[in-house]
Amino acid sequence: MLIRAIKPGDWPLIAAVQQQCYQDLEPESLAVLQNKWQLSPESCFVMVIRERVQGYCLAHPWLDGMPPELDQILGPCDTPDTLYLHDIAVSSEARGNGFATQAFRRLVQFALQQQLGSVSLVAVQGAEDYWQMLGFSQATAKKSLSNYPENACYMRYSLSRTI
Repeated sequence: MLIRAIKPGDWPLIAAVQQQCYQDLEPESLAVLQNKWQLSPESCFVMVIRERVQGYCLAHPWLDGMPPELDQILGPCDTPDTLYLHDIAVSSEARGNGFATQAFRRLVQFALQQQLGSVSLVAVQGAEDYWQMLGFSQATAKKSLSNYPENACYMRYSLSRTI
């Protein structure tokens, strides 16, 4: 398994992994996925196995408690205080290789370097238990999650525990 920066030719495979992983929500457009990467290429990467993209991670600095709406093009955030983890997705063939855990560790290091106070996300498709195992706690979003699937849950990992 190789974790590396996203290259322009990776996008069709990233879109295919997204399509495979998210049955409960409409896949986001390629332009929206690429927008996350454009906001913060240093916190976006792919997992490659046998020269094929099998997973991806998209994260960008943002405002705590204010998760972006799905399928929305974003501008840069002037005063970020969290690293918003938009997505870690792994193809069914590649699950169990530890990519999600390694990706999360990289994101924590990036957030610390950027002096952000937390990593945040919206858990969907029942993933709250997984994120809680990594140290995330449920948190209150300052805006509605109505754009997300039913039972979506805003979660935060405080970086004060890692300092």
